[in-house]
Amino acid sequence: MVRRRVRARLPVVATAAVAAVMSTLAATGAPAPGQAPDKPTIRYTEYGIPHIIASDWAGLGTGYGYAAAKDNICTLADTYLMVNAQRSRYLGPDGRASPGEHQNTTTNLNSDIHFQRMNDNRVVERLIDLPAPNGPEPEVKEAIRGYVQGYNRYLAETGVDHITDPACRGKAWVRPITELDVYRHAHAEIIMGTADVLLDGQVNAAPPGASAADPGAAPPASSAAETASKIRDAMAVSRQQSMGSNALAVGSQGVSGGTSMLLANPHFPWQGKNRMWQSQLTIPGRINVSGASLLGFPAVNIGHNDDVAWSHTVATVAPFGLFDVQVDPLRPTNYLVDGAWETMTSQQVGVDVLNADGSIGRVNRTLWATRYGPITTQVLTVPLPWVVSAHAVRDVNMDNLRALNTWFRLDQAKDVDEVVNTLETTQGVPFFNTVASDRKGNALYADIQATPNITDEHAQSCLTLTGQALFNQVLRLPNVPPVSIFDGKRSACDWPADPNAVAPGLLDPHRQPRLIRKDFVGNANDSAWLANPEQPLSFPRVMGDTAAPRSLRTQELILTAQKRINGTDGLPGRGFTPENMRQLLFADNSRAADLALDATVAMCRAQPFGLILVDGQLVNVSEACPILAGWKSHDFTADSRGSWLFENYWYALLGGQSVEKLPWRTPFDPDDPVHTPNSLDSGSSAVRDAFGRTVIAFRSAGIPLNAALSDVQKVTRNGEQIPIHGAVHELGVLNVVTPGSVDGKMDITFGSSFVQQVRFTADGPPQASSVLAYSQSANPNSPHYADQTKLFSAGQWVTERFTEEQIAASPALEVKVLN
Repeated sequence: MVRRRVRARLPVVATAAVAAVMSTLAATGAPAPGQAPDKPTIRYTEYGIPHIIASDWAGLGTGYGYAAAKDNICTLADTYLMVNAQRSRYLGPDGRASPGEHQNTTTNLNSDIHFQRMNDNRVVERLIDLPAPNGPEPEVKEAIRGYVQGYNRYLAETGVDHITDPACRGKAWVRPITELDVYRHAHAEIIMGTADVLLDGQVNAAPPGASAADPGAAPPASSAAETASKIRDAMAVSRQQSMGSNALAVGSQGVSGGTSMLLANPHFPWQGKNRMWQSQLTIPGRINVSGASLLGFPAVNIGHNDDVAWSHTVATVAPFGLFDVQVDPLRPTNYLVDGAWETMTSQQVGVDVLNADGSIGRVNRTLWATRYGPITTQVLTVPLPWVVSAHAVRDVNMDNLRALNTWFRLDQAKDVDEVVNTLETTQGVPFFNTVASDRKGNALYADIQATPNITDEHAQSCLTLTGQALFNQVLRLPNVPPVSIFDGKRSACDWPADPNAVAPGLLDPHRQPRLIRKDFVGNANDSAWLANPEQPLSFPRVMGDTAAPRSLRTQELILTAQKRINGTDGLPGRGFTPENMRQLLFADNSRAADLALDATVAMCRAQPFGLILVDGQLVNVSEACPILAGWKSHDFTADSRGSWLFENYWYALLGGQSVEKLPWRTPFDPDDPVHTPNSLDSGSSAVRDAFGRTVIAFRSAGIPLNAALSDVQKVTRNGEQIPIHGAVHELGVLNVVTPGSVDGKMDITFGSSFVQQVRFTADGPPQASSVLAYSQSANPNSPHYADQTKLFSAGQWVTERFTEEQIAASPALEVKVLN
């Protein structure tokens, strides 16, 4: 039974205007409000946001596929090229590919070998054929079938040679797609948490005396502690340079003028397959959901419906584990399990490659696997030599297509209890936390996902020496996942099947942390421990750390919530409203500056004659002191001066180490984790030297010490430079923005992407606003290539149109009926 709500009556003038719009819509074949259309219909409102309505799941998928292809045909076609292992065939083997979270982490050839192995093994086909919950539910299959029809329809109408995006116009690799292409893409996204870390090591693994790709002597073996330290450091660097997010759910005790609110602030890539895309999906009486998804997913991954709003943040669970297997020195493809020798399986994998002369060649590799999974000979850049032993990989998401069911169910949830039930009964969320609020006034944090079944007892029984050093130690950076390395000589050390889990090898979902409160919960990529500091959570070690330092961004999120709810942040009143939630996010306050700016200014002013001797060079820093002293707002807004100087100094001071390692007078205290460490030692030589080096670097680069952020942090869109506010994660700014080089040009590599704020009241529709930082389309010839980017630059938001009346009243309304 569909719940009906009494809505406020529109003024007479507005009612007449809406009636006129309805008349226009009827003439185009679009449906009347509340009615299912005969044909899938796309209503475009401001900034090219599509509101897709249909009478069934297939029609909804058709509208989504058509609209997504219209905005991003080249990005999608490139993704399907990747998952079908054909990048080397069309783009050459030496080009760069992005199969994981990061950009361009491996070669086209390695990427193709990786995906061809799975395609040869029919990994995805096998999962499609499974019954739900491990296979796709019927509505998922219908939506994907429709998505393929919509995508192919747009391509047929446009023609490859007439695509307006020059990135793929006329390219032979742009082709109609199949349902298998879409499932392969979905699966690639689900396993991407492992790809960047282990892909190269798997496709290049070869027994001693042979190499799949790079002949040469194996590096000398390191001690267990050295190897663990190297892996931990590499994971820390990778983590800091990859996706993240903030999410804050506020319950009835923390909201002014409503029952609950949600802030969704995912930090996703600005380029490539992990771009997000905004839409509203409606089947009258069945589903009405608005938000954003990764390109090519005909569902909403982050957003809201009429009763629930939710977001995801990257969690601290490692979605893979390693197994150390002892090998026979004379026959290194044999390995020992339970006192008996087993033979590794070998698999010949071949892909076509484009040769330099334009001909098509063939590259073949022999890949190796054990009962636990594929062999790898490196973790990121850290070698794991295949000599006395070898390391096998088990990926908790390799058999996961359940995530599709998870998101389709979340799109239809009625309260946070249904959210929890969905997470528990599908266990499809891959390496993400879920933060949600509902109309009833509840705020939910849940780290219920596809987690390896590694209880603390199982870990301590099975970890190798390297595994103990890697898994048990307090992590060097707070949000680095604990990676397990188990003794593969004992079959009992494999991840056991739990009767309460959805699939073998998964941790019992009831042992995974969750918290429902009436004030607030949140996450900024640290573990679940401090979702709310008033109620710390406990959980198995595999899911992250407890009683350990929090990142400055986590501190900023918690303090922002506490101060606003208590009314101690200097803004009027108490509790969150849509206006102050938006204001607080885009205030771009830096927790690092709150903690360290005054001490840094004191250090600067204390230098005799303003001079610092650093690295044998005498540098005058006196000009810098008043610049930092004048930066009283501690913000990274576009017009801030002093912020860029502080950011570079902070990077130099960190020097790759974690914040708690800096020279603080008050160290980290697990009893006060939100406020410690604090009180930077202004007399420290490390502080002085980092500042001196930063001033030298600015002058060498010709950058004024008082440069405004807008002078140095911007993106270029069709020749126009657009300033971008925000800062990197290490500064403790919620609005994360990470500059970098993209195709040889400065751009934003990842950061705030689809930002959404939602408020529920006791009755009436959700009140939402959003901004998609990089805009809807990657096509430079699209009118929606940079329009929201300019909004984001100005700190402005799009007021959401959710009800049929709101959509119909849009002055930008365009209707496309897919007859």
